Amino acid sequence: MAKKTEGEIQETQKGGFNLTSFFDGTKEELTKVVWPSRQQVISESVAVLLMVILSASLIYLVDNFFGWAAKQVF
Repeated sequence: MAKKTEGEIQETQKGGFNLTSFFDGTKEELTKVVWPSRQQVISESVAVLLMVILSASLIYLVDNFFGWAAKQVF
């Protein structure tokens, strides 16, 4: 973690917003991010799509079942 300069400390104490400091902090945090590999992104995207399709199908089937049951009763 980089030490703040005296000017940055005074800006923080004033309560002002320093755009340069904000972007420097953002850049510093982005260097800490561990980005996933292409293969990891693809496999996790496929897993999400399959779960969405499975969930939507299950909701569709349950909805149709209750619709059919309601027609039988009423």
